[in-house]
Amino acid sequence: MTLTASYERCRRLHARYGRSYYLATRLLPAWKRRHVHALYGFARHADEIVDSFTMTADRAGALDALAAGVAAGLAGERVRDPVLPAFLHTVRSFAIERGDIDAFLRAMRADLSVTGYQSYDDLLGYMEGSAAVIGTMMLPILEPVHGAESLAREPARQLGLAFQLTNFLRDVSEDLARGRVYLPRDDLATFGVEEAHLRLPRTGPAVRELLAFEAERAREHYRAAAGGIELLVPSSRPCVRAALELYGGILTEIERSGYEVLARRARVPRRRRAATFVRHLLASTATGRAERLLRLEPS
Repeated sequence: MTLTASYERCRRLHARYGRSYYLATRLLPAWKRRHVHALYGFARHADEIVDSFTMTADRAGALDALAAGVAAGLAGERVRDPVLPAFLHTVRSFAIERGDIDAFLRAMRADLSVTGYQSYDDLLGYMEGSAAVIGTMMLPILEPVHGAESLAREPARQLGLAFQLTNFLRDVSEDLARGRVYLPRDDLATFGVEEAHLRLPRTGPAVRELLAFEAERAREHYRAAAGGIELLVPSSRPCVRAALELYGGILTEIERSGYEVLARRARVPRRRRAATFVRHLLASTATGRAERLLRLEPS
């Protein structure tokens, strides 16, 4: 597996499974895009190990093998996994923290045995590894402006949490089919929701109230993330704005449907996705051109 082929493998994983974020990534300068694909490809690869409906092999063994491959690759050894050359090259290129990688892999391992979370704080502990660290791993690729590196970290975490919680609300039925409920048990009890209510073909009144409550939590994460966009270099801002709008659009579709997430999967209409992309494309082109000229100027 050559490095170029590994990056292409990651790009295809991103295009297939992360349509909203893949579309937003097209607004980045080309040299940044492949590194975002590498991080997404690695995360999706791990996610498929623990979540795929078709994989029947030893999931724990496969995840251990992936973790061992990461450790070996970081130690300078050759690796066989097709997504790892691109991922490891990106990790080295941007000095991505090993602690973030380990936290992500721990969260993936939790999915092999943990079926639910008692409180929202407990769920946040899981999402720290499954989502917040994805935001912080992306941060050096998206480039905070000089002097804003530490300030940009928390908004990056918050955007990861917002995306993850949106996924949980959209995918209640799919997650339940895998034996997991990511809605906190405390919240289920508060709204009088039992797991059996989540197995019904349609969303009932109590479940709607619960989902509306969780949707507002997601909105809080989106609001906490939005201020971080201006802390990034201009060429990365259109991508993050578009990603925020597209994922926030999934949440809007959930709300518009009356929180009917059990009967169908919420999706942003294709026309609206295209309009969002086009609206940010001009800004992306202008900022990318200005950044290229600035990088070419003699110091």
